[in-house]
Amino acid sequence: MTPLEQLVVLLAGLGAGILTSTVGIASLLSFPVLVAVGLPPVVANASNTVGLTPGAISGSWGYRSELREHPRVAAVVLATCAVGSVVGAVLLLALPATVFESVVPWLILGTCLLVGVQPRLSALLRSRRSEGADDRLHVSPVTGFFATITGVYGGYFGAGSGVMMLAVLGLGTDLPFRVANALKTLAVLAANLVASVIFVFAADLDWRAVLLLAAGSVVGGYVGARVGRRLPPTLLRTGIVLAGLVGAVLLWS
Repeated sequence: MTPLEQLVVLLAGLGAGILTSTVGIASLLSFPVLVAVGLPPVVANASNTVGLTPGAISGSWGYRSELREHPRVAAVVLATCAVGSVVGAVLLLALPATVFESVVPWLILGTCLLVGVQPRLSALLRSRRSEGADDRLHVSPVTGFFATITGVYGGYFGAGSGVMMLAVLGLGTDLPFRVANALKTLAVLAANLVASVIFVFAADLDWRAVLLLAAGSVVGGYVGARVGRRLPPTLLRTGIVLAGLVGAVLLWS
């Protein structure tokens, strides 16, 4: 990489870190940049996952007060996404590089639309529950299953996995949106961290790209958590949907 390309990758890491903690589609920024500077898709994908892990760590730290409100849910999100990401990382290394190109845009489109309609769906579900039923402030087996599937996707490619987790938590629990957004960042951390361990030992990585992304994302993740906490839920939800739509279109092109 030329010095200019290295600067672009560093800035992409910064932007991706912010996106991790806010709208949850960081890889839609950083992955295309790595491909544009000459990395093969699978190398770029694995390097991107490892490089963005520090951003997810700093973002989760930035949301630590929200995560402390529901520690059991946080533990379940960590466990399910970590287990799922093992499967996803193995699939990435085993399947042809072109497989996710046809699947990922549809997954992102579907999940960002779910985030958009989630308030109405949740209201409908609440209206059908029996009078006086407790709020859903825990993770049911069904919600845990879909959280695990989100972890699989996070380990495999990851772009939009945070959006998927928001949809899963929004439909499966009655947690406040700001808490769900913090848990989304934690889910990205779990998937990235476990997948990164596998990629370090079993995948080809461009360590220069990894270090540049890591340097940018660790700052961006913390900044994004500060921003995400202050954004009104409706505005943040709208940003997630728009970002997901744009990302799906870009991946189709």
